[in-house]
Parts: sequence; C-alpha cells; structure tokens
Amino acid sequence: MNIHHDPKHLHIKPGLAIAISEIDLSAVRAQGPGGQNVNKVSSAIHLRFDILASSLPEIYRAKLLALNDQRITKDGVIILKAQQSRSQEQNRIDALQRLQELLLSVTVTPAQRRPTKPGRNAQRKRVDSKTRRGKDKAMRGKVLI
Repeated sequence: MNIHHDPKHLHIKPGLAIAISEIDLSAVRAQGPGGQNVNKVSSAIHLRFDILASSLPEIYRAKLLALNDQRITKDGVIILKAQQSRSQEQNRIDALQRLQELLLSVTVTPAQRRPTKPGRNAQRKRVDSKTRRGKDKAMRGKVLI
C-alpha cells in the first residue's frame, strides 16, 4: 500500500480516492512502555473518518456501515489509533494504511460461485470403487462349506 505519492488524497484503488481533508488526524500520547519519552511526546495518532460525511460512493458507504467492526461507531465514524512506532510520522502512515486497507476491503466483490456437478466419468469411477470395496469386504466373511 502506497500513500506517499499524493499528499492531498488517500488512494484506495485506481479511480477511487478520498481527500486527506476528510480524515481527522490528531496526535495523542501513546500508552504503554517508553520511559520518560512516552509522557512528554504525543507520538500516537488518533484517526477519525466519518463515513456518512465522506465522498465515498453510496454503495461503499453502505457496505462499511454494514460491517460488524468494533472500529466503526454507531454514528458511522471509523476510529483508528496507531501507536506502534515512537515516530509520530510513522504512526500517521500506519493509521492511513490501516484505513486504506479497511476501505479497500469493501470495494472487492467476491467472484460469483457457479454450482458444478461431477462428470459422468467421475461418478462411474466412484461407484466402481464402492462396488470393488464391497466385494473385498464380502470376501472377509465366514467360509461356507
């Protein structure tokens, strides 16, 4: 996923992009270990993206709202927190990539499944192997004199 080449848009797939201005990015202090640095520097990124107010096509907005994802609030806002890195810029890139992956996941339509039947030769082979197996088992019976 490449988000570096256009500072004004987040490209989701060819022909589909959202303006960075639609995404609310704010720096917050990270949780967890990190010594004194974690208490002084706001290196974590809090990303908020309002699905309903976005410029996404209606079909993708509906799919996003239908997702059962804990990152999407009841009000239709995607909230992501990136705090893996000690670098604020790296966390910003990580948050945008995660948003990009989430948005890309709703644009992919699964291939339509075509029901198939086994061929006549496969059916014949199956029945032949069953009868052969049955004969083998029948030979294990008691010998009648």
